[in-house]
Amino acid sequence: MGRPGLSRRQLLGTAGGLAVAASFGFAALGTGADALTSSARTRVRYWNLFSGGDGANMQAMVDAFHAAHPDTDVKASTLTWGDPYYTKLAMAAAGNRAPDLAVMHQGRVTGFAPGRLLDPWDIGKLAEHGVREADFNPTLWKRGIVGGELYALPLDVHVQLNFYRKDVCRKAGLLDADGRLPHAASEDDWFAMLKAAKAKLKGGLQTLGMHANDQNFSWWFFVAFYQQLGGGYFDAGQTGVVFDTDKATQVLEFLRKHVTDGYAIAGSDDAAMFLAGAPFVWEGDWSVPVYTPAKIDYGATPLPPVFGTPGTHAESHSFVLPHQTGRGGATNEGAYALAAYLVKNAATWAQGGHVPAYLPTFKDPAYTKLSPQREYSQDAMRHLATEPHIWFAGSTGTLSKRVGPLIAGSNLGSTKPDATARAMKSALEALLASKNPMDGRTAAQELKGAGA
Repeated sequence: MGRPGLSRRQLLGTAGGLAVAASFGFAALGTGADALTSSARTRVRYWNLFSGGDGANMQAMVDAFHAAHPDTDVKASTLTWGDPYYTKLAMAAAGNRAPDLAVMHQGRVTGFAPGRLLDPWDIGKLAEHGVREADFNPTLWKRGIVGGELYALPLDVHVQLNFYRKDVCRKAGLLDADGRLPHAASEDDWFAMLKAAKAKLKGGLQTLGMHANDQNFSWWFFVAFYQQLGGGYFDAGQTGVVFDTDKATQVLEFLRKHVTDGYAIAGSDDAAMFLAGAPFVWEGDWSVPVYTPAKIDYGATPLPPVFGTPGTHAESHSFVLPHQTGRGGATNEGAYALAAYLVKNAATWAQGGHVPAYLPTFKDPAYTKLSPQREYSQDAMRHLATEPHIWFAGSTGTLSKRVGPLIAGSNLGSTKPDATARAMKSALEALLASKNPMDGRTAAQELKGAGA
């Protein structure tokens, strides 16, 4: 069958797409002219959204790949994180000017019109490069599958963590015999820890940084604790909302209590406070490169399993194949070789705090010596709390933009937790009935069309 196409009008109709298109323009999509002038026989255009320390680590890995594969030249382009990146990638794929390989948050794959804007991975070809399903966490691998085909090859899991100052927690008597913070098995246990740590604080410092007024962090933390309670979002056919407002209210009350009881100061610079001596901060694992150079005595664990079942919010940087008409040949082989190499040699990538998706990395001596990564990585990998597998979810997606501000408002006391839970359910119902601007289909229509 022919491949159903996406019109330029559809892409420019996406949220924010028109502004981004005006900013970038189709001319900006380019073809990597400097790569085309290289003497290497195979040239791979690779787009990612990594800057800062992540960008430096990725470049080191790409350089190592080139040293191991001198006949393959990589044109790596780093674009702006968030919606600008995804809009530009969609335009490039629709206009048949896509890169050969790209990075995508795994949660965004379902909404990116797999089969239209993305090409599936050839499982057999990945196996030829030493990449097999058995080497990945089953939950992580399955989230990259749409309609029975793999569209997202995971590079990592990046998780929300409970960073803790060992010096303060030691004074408060909270560390175990190994000098680590035990898991809090209940809300009472957790708040007892906070109370003990607060008693040892210097003036002006908060006990816990939790980004209480940030819509993204608010949503991520909610996802973790709501999954600990076993809460769901949509039925199997994605035709109805099964969001449990009672469980949601319980989570919202838990989050709000940190502010009302004076443990978290809304609007504070949470990272600066942690560096100054605040005992706890909830933050993504990407903060490891911020805290480690500061030479503070700290550790990190997944978010506390206060509702009994462990679960910490997780997203994944994954490799995708943006759609190309007639994909194949040496360039496609180079894209597979590059993706496989980066996945299998992720110890360098893990220096940025992310948990490698390729499980054999956990036995790599270069990885096992990393701290605090070895404290949280395997535990976090076993208890992934992910967003629903639906087109409007994923990092910086529509779902977080709709419900994140509601949760932040509850944290700050603008609305009551029970009213917030009802508002969240209404937002989910509206989203479920809406159509994906990428292909004009509802979630149920997409699921049915994918043959799931």
